Amino acid sequence: MPRYQFFTLDVFTDCVFAGNPLAVFPDAHGLTAEQMQAIAAEFNLSETTFVLPPEDPSCTARVRIFTPRAEMPFAGHPTIGTAMCLAFIDRVATHGPVTTIVFEEGVGPVPVEIGVENGRASFATLTVAIPPRLVEGELSVEQAAELLSLSPDDLGDVDWRPAGATAGVPFLYVPVRSLDALARARVDSAALHRMRDKLPSPHIYVFTTATVDSDVDIRSRMFAPTMGIEEDPATGAAAAALPAYLVPREPASDGMKTWRVRQGVEMGRPSDLTVDAEWTAGAITRVRVGGSAVTVSEGWITVP
Repeated sequence: MPRYQFFTLDVFTDCVFAGNPLAVFPDAHGLTAEQMQAIAAEFNLSETTFVLPPEDPSCTARVRIFTPRAEMPFAGHPTIGTAMCLAFIDRVATHGPVTTIVFEEGVGPVPVEIGVENGRASFATLTVAIPPRLVEGELSVEQAAELLSLSPDDLGDVDWRPAGATAGVPFLYVPVRSLDALARARVDSAALHRMRDKLPSPHIYVFTTATVDSDVDIRSRMFAPTMGIEEDPATGAAAAALPAYLVPREPASDGMKTWRVRQGVEMGRPSDLTVDAEWTAGAITRVRVGGSAVTVSEGWITVP
């Protein structure tokens, strides 16, 4: 029976046992989609990635991303973690302070810049393939509060209403007023089931700008029980679409801004992401998401 090597990494952190865990299979040639899904369910991490030869010769590799329940067209922490893993094991050669590779993913080509310090990969930044946009679907403050087991007073004011956005994967964005409200948020499964057809997405990204750390602009949590993820320590795909919500609230119609996002604190797995956005006449032209990663383990799995 064939054996496949894997690595696990903690992503969006520079130390082990923090960030978002990821399993990477750097040579998944020969595995079927059904086997990949079974392996992802066995690891039971937020995502597991499988690296294959690219179908587009202009890309470095094809990367398939699976949650325990489904394949994803794009996700941030798997993209960053896979790039870092391939650099760590010399599957991609790094040259100079920055090396750019391109992953072929379900949303299309995703460029990733790998930063190198002292001869070793230290940081990676992806450029979002699909510019983020708001998605249809209305949810009142009262409904969002019920969905998150909160009071309507815990949520933002009329200018910060819940809304959906996507950069390849849709999320429901719910701003809250305080870190206390963020900590108390819990998905009400009955409310989620009842409202699901009305929601712009069943994946819920709760955030606040009321941070207490000078190096953090946004604190967040993400719940995606329908994907088999009760809570995610770091969600790059959600961070990638966040500018679609934030940019319309910026005072200038043209601009560039970086937000420093911290997620996973309530889970005991603090994760740090950077989100860069550029926009012209209010239209977002580019979004990048970056972070670090560290290797935690490696091994082999026999696939029947």
